[in-house]
Amino acid sequence: MLQVFWQFFKLGWLSFGGPAAHIGYFQRQFVQQLGWMPQPQFASTLALCQFLPGPASSQLGFAIGYQKAGLFGGLAAFIGFTLPSFLLMLALALLGSHWTNQPAALAIVTGLKLFALVVVADAILTMSKQFCRQQITLTIAIITAALLWLLPGIGMQFIALLGAAVAGMLLLKSTPHQTKAPLTIQWPFLGLFMGLLIIMPLLSLTDSAAVFADFYQTGSLVFGGGHVVLPLLQDSIGSELPANTLLAGYGAAQAMPGPMFSLASFLGAELLPNAPIVGALAATFGIFLPGFLLMLALQNSWHALAARPLLAGAVAGINAAVVGLLIAALYQPVFVSSVSGAPALAAAVLGLLALRQFKAPLMLLIPVFMLLGFWL
Repeated sequence: MLQVFWQFFKLGWLSFGGPAAHIGYFQRQFVQQLGWMPQPQFASTLALCQFLPGPASSQLGFAIGYQKAGLFGGLAAFIGFTLPSFLLMLALALLGSHWTNQPAALAIVTGLKLFALVVVADAILTMSKQFCRQQITLTIAIITAALLWLLPGIGMQFIALLGAAVAGMLLLKSTPHQTKAPLTIQWPFLGLFMGLLIIMPLLSLTDSAAVFADFYQTGSLVFGGGHVVLPLLQDSIGSELPANTLLAGYGAAQAMPGPMFSLASFLGAELLPNAPIVGALAATFGIFLPGFLLMLALQNSWHALAARPLLAGAVAGINAAVVGLLIAALYQPVFVSSVSGAPALAAAVLGLLALRQFKAPLMLLIPVFMLLGFWL
């Protein structure tokens, strides 16, 4: 469990670039290097995360930790990956945002965002070799990316995934999965998810419990990742905070490593100024918990469905579509936010060459890109 915590804790300080970059970090670290999760299971779990509410990359990290060391491993992965951004966002709430505008901080963030582009590109190349070997799957990936470039948003993301599933069922029936594993929904976790969602808003709550309830409801309803959470939080707690506070926290979360849902840490501290640490903990735990409960409840059934011949083609189509989602994210937001000109693009291409062809370790490339940030 300590090993799980340490691996995710290190990534939590360095994982700039949003969910797509996080997936790239996880794929390289835990599939390729450490072998904690086989590539097919990684892709299948990632596909499930796309359908669940909450932050997909954090749910994927939780599942990797769960695979390695059970429930406590999942919790260790979540705490390790989220703790750095939690501490940074809490410090921002306590000290103010002026330090994030310092030139040195901006330069480091510039370099690390460019490094995130390298990681996402590497993940796409690796996963496409596994899941886009056929003309059909490659076509699904490219169409998915094109649709999301033309019509970005969670609605199109769901349409693309469902369309890929249908196409896979019709055209990829020969995918060699033959095991009929039993469907095993973990009902206690599903019941706890529903119970908290229904009961918490009805209770007479303390201030910290009310913060937990508000963020738990948001985490239960937000599909599509961190960018979708802003309007939901505006509806649920917008009247309790000045508008500029919500936007300032959202802007700061973009520049932080780790999950963008750590915005909840900042807002929880702002909602309870007399007990900011309690407020930050309540909000953070509340917004992440729904996705983890659903992951625990459904992941075994999802993997069992993926092993059945009738649905194996659908899963193959979804896996190809997930590659398309990463291709779409490679441009927006990763490329758009990190490449400011030809020198930055050249640095990213050379970084990808070093990573893939010369097997340069991440721990070597990260400080190199941090220094490049000052030059850029």
